[in-house]
Amino acid sequence: MTDAPPLSIRLLISWLTNALVLGVVAAVLSGVHVNSAGSLLLAAAVFGVLNTLFKPILRLVTLPVALLTFGVAWFFVSALMLVLTRDIVSGFFIHGFWTLVWATVIVWVVNMALDFIPGPWQIAGKRGRINRRRGRGSLRGAS
Repeated sequence: MTDAPPLSIRLLISWLTNALVLGVVAAVLSGVHVNSAGSLLLAAAVFGVLNTLFKPILRLVTLPVALLTFGVAWFFVSALMLVLTRDIVSGFFIHGFWTLVWATVIVWVVNMALDFIPGPWQIAGKRGRINRRRGRGSLRGAS
């Protein structure tokens, strides 16, 4: 089993991955606007903190509803993370309900793609834990 990189490296990669994902959302959807690179990086940090601290709690609280809706409730938990990010970061805008829905879908699709594309983002978060368990995903020439 490979050693996990230091927490600071994992956090930096997670932050930059979130910035990449939110940047893709802003590039694809005309209803998502980011004022500057600084706003994008701040939104990525806020989004990462919300997903780390609040999303697991909300998923646990909504578990009964998620079971009844076959997981659809968790889609709205993910959408809520984007809404909270939008509300906290003044330079990050999502205009309209359907833009929010598509932004949530794009975040999900990009994250799914990143699960299968080898790269440094696979050492951070859940991807890193899974790959370390499987014996892959080190910064030192993982195969």
